[in-house]
Formats: sequence, structure tokens, C-alpha cells
Amino acid sequence: MAEKQKRPAQVYTLLVEVGRKSDDGLPKDSTGAALMCYASGVDEAEAVRETVAILKQADMAPLDVTGYGTADERRDAGHTIEADEEELMTRALQENAVIVAQVTPFFD
Repeated sequence: MAEKQKRPAQVYTLLVEVGRKSDDGLPKDSTGAALMCYASGVDEAEAVRETVAILKQADMAPLDVTGYGTADERRDAGHTIEADEEELMTRALQENAVIVAQVTPFFD
């Protein structure tokens, strides 16, 4: 019987919208936030699952996730990826991690 090929992990860019939860670390008067994340996974679904699980462990309340694909997919779509962003993606892949690169709180 042939051994199952292990698919290589890739890094996906995810935008996660979070609501409020006590001890979530967001500004007191914010109503939630958008988090730009880079997450490794063998596919985007795995990257999303891992990101949501980690945010829940961090006492955050994920509401919605928008996937923007891998760096190559983003470039194909016309996105420009800056060097610092590329560096964070490389780190996410090397560490098999979810990296929250930016937090933008929402206010009413």
C-alpha cells in the first residue's frame, strides 16, 4: 500500500471580525475589531479552523472570517505584498503558527 502524501502547509491571509468578550484586550469603548492574520495550514479551511480556535483561547469572540488566499493567489489577484508582510507570512509557515499582524478596533 502506498504511503499517503503529506500535503505541504501554506500560509493564508485571513481577515477575522471579532465581537466583544470580557478580557478580550480590546479598547473599552470599542464594539469589536478586525484582525488581519496570517495562518499556516494544508488548505484554507484548516487555516481558518486553527485561527478561530486560537482566537477563542485568547478570549476573543470570532464572528466572521474572510479568506484572501495564499501570497501567490493574492499576487495573481493584483495585490501588492510588502516585505514586512512577506516576513510575517514566512514566520507563520516556519512556526506553523497564526500571526495576528494588525488589529483595527471598531467604534460606533
